[in-house]
Amino acid sequence: MTQLICGVDVSAARLDARFGADGLARSFERSAAGIAALAAWCQEARVDLVAMEATGGYERLPFGHLWAQGIPVAIVNPRSVRRFAEAMGILEKTDRIDAGVIAWFAEVKRIVPQPPASDAQHRLAALVTRLRQLTELRVAQSNQRRLVDDETAARSFDELLGLIARQIRGLEEEIAALIEADPLWRHLDRVFREIKGVADRTVARIMAEMPEIGTLSKKAVGKRGGLAPLAHDSGKSSGKRAVRGGRAGIRSILCVVAEIVRRCDPDFAAFHRRLTQAGKPKKVIRVALAHKLLVRLNAKARDVRRQFASAA
Repeated sequence: MTQLICGVDVSAARLDARFGADGLARSFERSAAGIAALAAWCQEARVDLVAMEATGGYERLPFGHLWAQGIPVAIVNPRSVRRFAEAMGILEKTDRIDAGVIAWFAEVKRIVPQPPASDAQHRLAALVTRLRQLTELRVAQSNQRRLVDDETAARSFDELLGLIARQIRGLEEEIAALIEADPLWRHLDRVFREIKGVADRTVARIMAEMPEIGTLSKKAVGKRGGLAPLAHDSGKSSGKRAVRGGRAGIRSILCVVAEIVRRCDPDFAAFHRRLTQAGKPKKVIRVALAHKLLVRLNAKARDVRRQFASAA
């Protein structure tokens, strides 16, 4: 059955929408009134799906409002859409053309609607992001503080570092309370921590950045986390397999945590030893350990979700 897909090119002030690759097009303000007008336009045409690119957060307002109006929406990767356009020979770039390309891409890729996350999920993601930002800021300020001898400048650093430390503690407490208040998150937190070396921040990052953990296969979760080596073969040539794509935040934190787990868990230690004795490069070993950790976390999450499903 043919679907009618509305592609939406999102900017800070405007929403450019188009039915299909070359259908009717209209422009709306990126405001509550403009989104309501877009929703009415789509409902009148009986649109099956609205597809829009991730645009630095500008897509969140129309995404939430359209779902609230009962219109299925999906967010697509802007890089993939641009490459699709180039592959199709579309070199021109205007907002109207982009909207049509988004709709065409969604049709070809058979993109499915992505229901909005819960309020708790949004809040967890926001708190975890801010905690990460403050942690990075503390490291930067601490490094700069070591080079300062002037008393006034040093006092400024100390006051700022004190403020950052207080905000970090507050965020950690709020995140812990948020996880404790959700039955599923509370059980996931408990089983994840059964792996020695996995602590509170790791658990929070995983829940915030990969909420679907436990619903994916071993192969799918590796790709989603950007930790699955991808084939690069052609004819008789067998290229070097490397990891790319996926969620960089998950990949970065698991590469660090997996090294800690390796020191505490005999299974990970033995795995590391086998790879080392086989002469594998250090980077390959680091990624392999992170992949193994992600797969184990996914398996634990799957068991927890099954328990919840059977209890329901």
